[in-house]
Amino acid sequence: MSTTTRTTASSSAPQTAPHAPETKRRLLLVVAVALIDDENRVLIAKRPEGKQLAGLWEFPGGKIDAGETPEDALIRELKEELGIELCRTCISPLTFASHTYDEMHLLMPLYICRTWDGEIEPREGQEIAWVRTNKLQHYPMPPADAPLIPALRDLLL
Repeated sequence: MSTTTRTTASSSAPQTAPHAPETKRRLLLVVAVALIDDENRVLIAKRPEGKQLAGLWEFPGGKIDAGETPEDALIRELKEELGIELCRTCISPLTFASHTYDEMHLLMPLYICRTWDGEIEPREGQEIAWVRTNKLQHYPMPPADAPLIPALRDLLL
């Protein structure tokens, strides 16, 4: 991180700013969900080859389109990715991730859901796994997903 100097009217000595602003990056809004089964396991999906961050495990979800609420995006994404219907009143926000990548800053709320309609069927070539929260750290995840694990562990253990 670089520091900046500035001169104030009352002193000619330069002062170092405590936190210089970082380079502006594009803000990417995405949403994710921890689907929780009857055994308190969480569904994660492995990003397929050919996609950015391929081979890493993540919570299902995706980008929030212009004009969409996070809930609308989550309902749309889970239907597209896994073929299930989420009820708006069955999803609840738990925590969020805020992570800076080289090319963007990602902001991702994580919801939880214990009830959905339909059978989960991966539709985008992704592998899925039901995992206990105390085992999630054994699955390599993108930098934005990994910090969400403690909140889930606290909720489910």
